[in-house]
Amino acid sequence: MSVTQSQPHSAGLRPRPGPSAADRQWWRPRPSTRKLITVVHVVSSVALLGEVWVLVLLNLTATQTSDAALAHSAYRLMSVLVFGGGIPLSFISLFSGIALGLGSRWGVARHYWVFAKLLLLIGVVLVGMVLFTPEVMADATAGGASPSAGRQWTQVAVVSAQAVMLLAATALSVYKPRRRIGRRRPRP
Repeated sequence: MSVTQSQPHSAGLRPRPGPSAADRQWWRPRPSTRKLITVVHVVSSVALLGEVWVLVLLNLTATQTSDAALAHSAYRLMSVLVFGGGIPLSFISLFSGIALGLGSRWGVARHYWVFAKLLLLIGVVLVGMVLFTPEVMADATAGGASPSAGRQWTQVAVVSAQAVMLLAATALSVYKPRRRIGRRRPRP
């Protein structure tokens, strides 16, 4: 064995660093494609936050009013917003966020803030699926009857929690805490 093979530092050679984050990506979109996906993600996320805020206001209105017709109209409008806006916006935001993570140095599970955003959005989707099923909305709007007071305040609390989750995801996007998710290496 020669000296240069056993001691690369002594010969003035440096060991090659491992692959960079960009080299580990399996999908690298063009800059124009990445910008388009970013615009789609930001617009759908902001629209989803706005839609959830409107649901909070409609739930509060339906809960606090003594006018049965107004409450009935609010619940009918909520179902239109959820099925016409909330569900598509949630999935557009989710899939565009995953695409951005896969095609960037941030990754999907490389940094805590990106992974936390993913979990928060999945939480918003799951909570929405439990709260706003077609059966629940049909019961809420059937015959002008309003749900019980406990059910109404539960809906207000759940939709408010969705708004808080989306605001937390927005804050994570802005502040981008630099802490990375550690990789476990096999022990020798």
